Amino acid sequence: MQKEQFEEAINRITSRDKRFEPEAFLFLKEALDFTIQDVSVKSPENSKHVSASQLLHGFRDLALKEFGPMASTLFSEWGIHRCADIGDMVFLLIQEGIFGKQDNDRQEDFVEIFTFENAFVTPFLPQGSRSVSF
Repeated sequence: MQKEQFEEAINRITSRDKRFEPEAFLFLKEALDFTIQDVSVKSPENSKHVSASQLLHGFRDLALKEFGPMASTLFSEWGIHRCADIGDMVFLLIQEGIFGKQDNDRQEDFVEIFTFENAFVTPFLPQGSRSVSF
């Protein structure tokens, strides 16, 4: 896929669906590439397809690596607040023909595998604050 095709698809999506910023889709593509690379190292025979859970964990891992404690803030600015939002973005890209889909892939697979609070905020709280819940 060419970078221009991806950017055109993002423009089409964001012109009709204002929930997510273009940067959110760009990071999602980076996270997919990161996840595919990780999965292909662990299991070369199935290196081109990742499950929702694998993608979400790759998204989280790359976000923590790239953005650290700023991940939560960036995602909020980009319109991403929970795992289901990532699923919505994936399926918007599938509709545009940018991402592929297998018959058993479902949008419901992206239901809260983890909370953004636990993934992107809790790891950066002072040790004594981690058990406090609001």
